[in-house]
Amino acid sequence: MAEIVRMPKLSDTMTDGVIAKWHKKVGDKVKSGELLADIETDKATMEFESFQDGVLLHIGIPEKQAVPVDSIIAILGTQGEDISAILNDAGNKTQEVTKQDTKVESSNQTTNNPTTNTSTSSPTTIPEGVEVVRMPKLSDTMTEGVIEKWHKKVGDKVKSGELLADIATDKATMEFESFQDGVLIHIGIEEGKSIPVDSIIAILGKGGEDIKAILASVNTSGSPSQDNKTQDNKLSDKKVQDVSPIKNLTLNTNNTSEGGRIKASPLAKALAKDKNIDLSKITGTADNGRITKADVENFKGGGATVGNGKTASISTIALGTESFTDEPISQMRKVIARRLLESKNGAPHFYLNIECDMDNVIAARNAINAIPDTKVSFNDLVIKACAAALKKHPRVNTSWLVDKIRTYSHIHIGVAVAVEDGLLVPVVRFADQKSLSQISGEVKDLGKRAKDKKLQPTDWEGNTFTVSNLGMFGIESFTSIINSPESCILSVGAIRQIPVVKNNAVVPGNVMKLTLACDHRTVDGATGAAFLQTLKGFIENPVTILV
Repeated sequence: MAEIVRMPKLSDTMTDGVIAKWHKKVGDKVKSGELLADIETDKATMEFESFQDGVLLHIGIPEKQAVPVDSIIAILGTQGEDISAILNDAGNKTQEVTKQDTKVESSNQTTNNPTTNTSTSSPTTIPEGVEVVRMPKLSDTMTEGVIEKWHKKVGDKVKSGELLADIATDKATMEFESFQDGVLIHIGIEEGKSIPVDSIIAILGKGGEDIKAILASVNTSGSPSQDNKTQDNKLSDKKVQDVSPIKNLTLNTNNTSEGGRIKASPLAKALAKDKNIDLSKITGTADNGRITKADVENFKGGGATVGNGKTASISTIALGTESFTDEPISQMRKVIARRLLESKNGAPHFYLNIECDMDNVIAARNAINAIPDTKVSFNDLVIKACAAALKKHPRVNTSWLVDKIRTYSHIHIGVAVAVEDGLLVPVVRFADQKSLSQISGEVKDLGKRAKDKKLQPTDWEGNTFTVSNLGMFGIESFTSIINSPESCILSVGAIRQIPVVKNNAVVPGNVMKLTLACDHRTVDGATGAAFLQTLKGFIENPVTILV
């Protein structure tokens, strides 16, 4: 599926960007982590890496030309994919935005009277050499960011290209490097705290400046992008599933310079430092031998690896002593909490349960896995069965859109994956059109990338139905909250060996419980029950879904 790459907004004052150099041409294969282009803003030149594997189908801007933030600069996809509809839609949106910008500009010219404009009579007085650093907007959906870690402290000297902080958004954690030399004279937010886009996070200077005066001056003049926030919000309302593909923020190009310096992305350097790995021992797989994060992760050589998951020491607590630990809420957890609360409160849930005989499934899976280089899970079989059942019951493959019910002709099944910070639901697209082995391979890949934090927004968008499986943890049955805007989510329990009655005799059997959560606005009880009956038939007779 084609993915639109737009010009990101990387600083509070950035309104457009210039492609200084394309590192790929149309038709080239691109790997995740490979350098796509160098982008110039009003402050610095940045490296812009690919966020996915694919083929560069379209370049929307030639080198040395400037385009506004959010403009299409490239499209990635599969070889031969038709992107004409995307380009036509983008052209229509550009015309709408241009008309809107003209109206806004005309309005501003009418209302801005030079004699009453206080900003011209009270200019901002910031000392020379002082630079205010604000929380950048790193994606089209970002409204706030969290400083996960400061790599410098107040009083430290900072060189251009050195890492200042790690910033977490609702989609990813990104590195933020300094764009100038100086001294860090102010930190505006503590680690673990969130702050809105455009808020002051730091100030760089020469040292010895009056911080209170600088902050007062900046606060009096307001945020440089405050006047543009309303317009930015309007633009973001027009976008549907647009993605800002920022994998590594790099505010200079020192990492790719010649002269004996090792070519590596910022994330690769940071990861190598954490793992105590010498970058000179790693062979880079990107352009010109450039080392990416994946190269460091796949490195099998020497060096003491420091694990990310550190086991917390358990202290002895005296009897009768109350104690607790407060943990900051991650951006991912905030999004999960908000979306699930909206779904639970917004959709009238009801639940249907059914039990499946798993004897035939176990036999079928054993036979399939006996084939060399083939290994499928019970969950893969459930996904395949769900796809087949959804084709027969399209009313379940729907969404409530307030003024209409949308019935999807395609079947995209989300697969819930538990990760360290919460839960992600990557999507197996067109599951009904894929073989069992294809589904198995895709689920394994999505699950691994989810746990490695390598999923991109396109990997978890567009699902029409979701499967959540806790059977692997021994849970017999459970209910799930619908993954809005879907109509249903299936909860899969553990396979249990119990006595069952077959041919009027009590014999050992294997059963599995399924629970279907339904949105009563789109799915009635009889509709959900019929779907479960069909699903049960497919699961108990797996040969029917393999032909």
